[in-house]
Amino acid sequence: MAFGQESKRGLGPKAPAATSCRGRWSRGRAPAFLAFFFAFLTSTALILDRLYPPDLSRLAVTGSEIVDRQGRIVALKPAPGGVWRFAIAADEVAPVLVETLVATEDRQFWRHPGVNPVALARAAWQDLRAGRVVSGGSTLTMQTARLLEPRPRTVRSKIIEIARAFQLEARYSKREILGMWLTLAPYGGNLEGVRAGALAWFGTSPRLLDPAQAALLVAIPRRPEALRPDRHPARARALRDRILQADGGDVPAARVKLPRHARQAVAGVSGPRVVTTLDLPLQIALERLAATRLEVLPERASLALLVADLQSREIRAVVSGGGGRQEARAGALDLTRAVRSPGSALKPFVYGYAFQDGIVGPETRLDDLPRRFGAYAPEDFDRSFAGVVTAAEALRRSLNLPAVALLDRVGPLRFALGLRGAGIGLRLPPGADPSLPLALGGAGITMRDLAALYAGLGTDGAVAPLGLFAAPPATRPLLSPRIAATVAEVLTQPFPEGGPPGVAWKTGTSWGGRDAWAVGFDAKHVVAAWVGRPDGTPLPGATGRGLALPLVARVFDILPPAPRPAPRALATARLPHPAGADALRLLFPPPGAQLSDEGPVTLRAMGGRRPLTFLVDGTVLPTDPARREVSWTPPAPGFYRLTVLDADGGAVRAGVRIREAN
Repeated sequence: MAFGQESKRGLGPKAPAATSCRGRWSRGRAPAFLAFFFAFLTSTALILDRLYPPDLSRLAVTGSEIVDRQGRIVALKPAPGGVWRFAIAADEVAPVLVETLVATEDRQFWRHPGVNPVALARAAWQDLRAGRVVSGGSTLTMQTARLLEPRPRTVRSKIIEIARAFQLEARYSKREILGMWLTLAPYGGNLEGVRAGALAWFGTSPRLLDPAQAALLVAIPRRPEALRPDRHPARARALRDRILQADGGDVPAARVKLPRHARQAVAGVSGPRVVTTLDLPLQIALERLAATRLEVLPERASLALLVADLQSREIRAVVSGGGGRQEARAGALDLTRAVRSPGSALKPFVYGYAFQDGIVGPETRLDDLPRRFGAYAPEDFDRSFAGVVTAAEALRRSLNLPAVALLDRVGPLRFALGLRGAGIGLRLPPGADPSLPLALGGAGITMRDLAALYAGLGTDGAVAPLGLFAAPPATRPLLSPRIAATVAEVLTQPFPEGGPPGVAWKTGTSWGGRDAWAVGFDAKHVVAAWVGRPDGTPLPGATGRGLALPLVARVFDILPPAPRPAPRALATARLPHPAGADALRLLFPPPGAQLSDEGPVTLRAMGGRRPLTFLVDGTVLPTDPARREVSWTPPAPGFYRLTVLDADGGAVRAGVRIREAN
């Protein structure tokens, strides 16, 4: 018994010891298990977060906003699918809009981690009591998640939105999340985002919203179609006033037309925000001028206008067609890029080359009389001839014969290559070479290239393409600064029907009236105008002077006046030449040349003071006093002595041999 009692007593204390051990084990294992469980949940959440990040693809698909050089909206282009959606940040809207949005939709937005448990619980209780969805309890972050990935309104969708809200808050700042909401919020129809909503409903920038406008833009996204102001004004106004806590007046009765200025010029550009060199007020003024002028033009006629800064070569306004119903006349064509015949608009550059070569000067007297150039026999526009005129007068009056004669002296190929070297390519008919009709429009050119040439005349004689989106490239020389200034002085004259003074201008009319041109420049701007039919059919009776020049004069009336340069005396026929180039010299044939007797030989000299006298073996050849060349037909094979004398007594001689042709 003693043993048994001892054993019982011995066993008695051990049972509690075993129980205590299990309790300690349980108490020690529970925290570890919980730690493991939470670690598992955390790691799982992190893995899922990395595997399934928020889908921001809708945010990346936006339209294009084209702005002028001061950031004013010139045109908007919708996103693919025709949705008007434009990226915007919280800092780009009026503060009152952000304040109203947060106060109305999510008062705890700045403090919660993406989800407001109190709001969710309250919404769930309200929904249970009502037996229907009364409140979603969504935060602005959850709404943003729903805008990024639209889903049916179900419990499963709500759970996904909660998870996405946490993901967004972990990745982005509160203001970045606001920017997403402001970019994607629906505003009825194909309008998305506050920028599209503000422009379509109020015609204003989101930066300039007043409290009533901000309240309406907060209200509409709750039920975009049911609260459209143009369809349900009473509902929209009621909710707007409730948010505003005041009477905000009438709501918009219709959508405002979104900006679409310079439509053809910016048709090919894309990107969220495209900065141009345009000036929006000037662009609008030119579009109104074009629309007004189109009303009185003949059927199917259209027009194009271009204004560029003379020094920077940046385009400030560009119009193709007239907008509205008139726009159908040119469709989506950018007529400033269309290749058209310039008529006489290239003549100033022919004269510039002739002045620069020393062939003539502004006061040189030229003949405007009937003359043939091989099979080519040009006439003046009015089919009459002016007789003897100065070169300056011939250019101002756009006489054809003197211009063709000067191009004959300059050389059509050299003239065309000179323009090409300056970046201006003339479009010739297939297989054709540059020839004398270039002086009268026998090649194609675009308005932009033509205006670029005249910008060179208005500055230093160098040419650069006109830029619309970026700074133009470096200029290329065409004429010397002195010669460019001389041509500009010749072209500076009053407008025939009135206009500001101090403008140099020239017109051009292509054959059949297909193209009516005028280009002008002052000390600040170059302006080009074209009138014609886009399909290239004739416009009978159309002239650059009658149709295009009044447009140029009106544009200069709109532009701010430029300071008038001091008047300059026109250069004389003896124009400056490179060093050592004033001396009389025989260009062709060179001394010792051997020529065949197959036909006439053109003796050509350079330098010296005119008139020049050409002699062969002491016999004077009949020549035009204004010219530096003469045609001579050798009477027979043999050796001949050629002599050229200038008005100052200078002389140059050369011996040549004429061989009998085999």
